[in-house]
Amino acid sequence: MSADTSPAKFKPYIRQTISQAPQWPLIPPDLQEAVQVVSHVLPFRTNAYVMDQLIDWNRVPDDPIYRLTFPHRDMLPEQEYTQLRELVLGDGPRDQEALVRLVRAIRMRMNPHPAGQMTHNVPRVNDAPLRGLQHKYKETVLFFPSAGQTCHAYCTFCFRWPQFVGMDDMKFDARESHELAAYLKLQPDVTDVLITGGDPLIMNTRSLAAIIEPLLVPELEHIHNIRIGTKSVAYWPQRFVSDKDADDLLRLFEKVIASGKNLAIMGHYNHAVELRQEIAQQAVKRIVGTGATLRMQGPLIRHINEDPASWAELWTTGVRLGAIPYYMFVERDTGPREYFGLPLARAHEIFQAAYQMVSGLSRTVRGPSMSAFPGKVVIDGVAHIGGEKVFALQFLQARNPDWVRKPFYAKFDPEATWMDDLKPAFGKEKFFFESGADSDALVPRKVIPLAVARGDGAGGSCSSQSNAA
Repeated sequence: MSADTSPAKFKPYIRQTISQAPQWPLIPPDLQEAVQVVSHVLPFRTNAYVMDQLIDWNRVPDDPIYRLTFPHRDMLPEQEYTQLRELVLGDGPRDQEALVRLVRAIRMRMNPHPAGQMTHNVPRVNDAPLRGLQHKYKETVLFFPSAGQTCHAYCTFCFRWPQFVGMDDMKFDARESHELAAYLKLQPDVTDVLITGGDPLIMNTRSLAAIIEPLLVPELEHIHNIRIGTKSVAYWPQRFVSDKDADDLLRLFEKVIASGKNLAIMGHYNHAVELRQEIAQQAVKRIVGTGATLRMQGPLIRHINEDPASWAELWTTGVRLGAIPYYMFVERDTGPREYFGLPLARAHEIFQAAYQMVSGLSRTVRGPSMSAFPGKVVIDGVAHIGGEKVFALQFLQARNPDWVRKPFYAKFDPEATWMDDLKPAFGKEKFFFESGADSDALVPRKVIPLAVARGDGAGGSCSSQSNAA
């Protein structure tokens, strides 16, 4: 398959409009029903490019991009699906209150905010949380602009699914971008800012520039790296090639580089097919041509990318185009995790097999990595030590910097799918990081100067923080 590189208009589809897509009649009735039912719980949004260029309709429902973007019945337990179906498609009048209650109950069961995102990662200033910011690691601050709280298409496994389904009490979104610069001026240890979402590149260039340009001032010279997390490189590469402000976007990238900072586009790829398209490859070349780096990351997902050869092709193609393989993640413990999750032992086997297929230039990739509560934990291997079979693990990043690159071991468990399933090896009762150094103390808590709080210089007003959720 190769994409038409002429200018194309972005055309999204959601539950209410998917029946208008020309491919809808190709989907069997039972699969159509699953889309209509499950999408009341999990977000659903795709677009014409994904449907025209990335999905092989002769392979549905087993096509990987179809499974990546279309909800499936098995994402819910049978009892929940049956109850939900009756409320959505039953013959009687719809009981909207009962539907809302059931949907809420199912969503809350799905662990909507894993790894302490709401309880431990939110910075506080004057004892009030800063809306739309996360600060889990000392060097890096995450910023969630309110205008970037959607995507060109939604992934069915997405660990940030609460951002998209109307759970306002669970949502991260910053309504005031100037609070980011104000906060960073009080954080000299921060070197990296990650603008994330959703997808910030759903925003037009003018809106994105309003966030990025205030970070280029001399007062923020301690900010070395600006990162943008995006799936647009796969779901809408036209953003960098043929959108009406694509050239403006690339000029913004060049402006960041000219300021002396590094700009890293954190490209989310899930399957080799996403980089086979001509326009997707052109997007990569245009990004790296600005002096920005493009790093490739994505989770290992059952039903979608279990083939090591697909990962090897993805990394090899990316390197040829100038991108940098970065992370293979373990699917997080949220959403329809039972449907997508793989045992950690199997995840390591897939990573190892893919790693063996590529040259040293692709071996910048790290994984399989779990973004767990204490930090990013990578599975280095499976070993036999002292007659015991163990997982060899280490932190690539941690709430406590002293934990980083400190090897530790867990009992081998062929069924374990997440960090919480693992037990310490060698008869120990706890892992070393469970010994009382609670990470509450690591959440940044600052007393902000009154002049900053009022917006008298130092980067703008923080008055809205008292209303932060």
